[in-house]
Amino acid sequence: MSADFGSIVLRFLTTALFAAVAGTAGSASAGEQIFDELRFGVSTSLQSGHSREDGVFPEITALFDPFGYEQAVGWQQQLLRPRVHLGTSIGTAGEATQFFTGFTWTVDLNEKLFAEAGFGGVIHTGDLDNNDDGPDLGCRVLFHEYAGAGYRFTPHWNVMAQIAHSSHANLCDGPNDGMTRAGIQIGYKF
Repeated sequence: MSADFGSIVLRFLTTALFAAVAGTAGSASAGEQIFDELRFGVSTSLQSGHSREDGVFPEITALFDPFGYEQAVGWQQQLLRPRVHLGTSIGTAGEATQFFTGFTWTVDLNEKLFAEAGFGGVIHTGDLDNNDDGPDLGCRVLFHEYAGAGYRFTPHWNVMAQIAHSSHANLCDGPNDGMTRAGIQIGYKF
């Protein structure tokens, strides 16, 4: 079962990366920027007990706009035009580093406030089982989802608080402690 699960998630990751590359190639040939937005931040583990991860996790995320999110009018069109995200959360204190990608849906609540959700996959460097300090993750490739709320200072600069979770949803053999982290990111929209 774990090989099937891994191949499904890897196909999803490949699709998201392909969409990002296709959007980037189109933007580059039109003389536009490569990224729609870059975010830098830090998160920490929300878990308790042996599943808690020590340290903080510096993060960087690039968002691409291959489906025309920027031209969307109203929340309905925004939901139909997700952006593609690609990023990493770097493990400190010997904890798991994550490399993630997927789709991001952003909805403007007004000119300054926005809500966001993302879904995709993650490949990590954490322990799979028998870990005395940190989560037992069961398999190397996991689902990755997040939700956040943000504030725009200017049309270019924003800040977003988010909570992210990664696990295999009991679709592969082994334990499924998952990783749940919350943090804050500063974004620059091009």
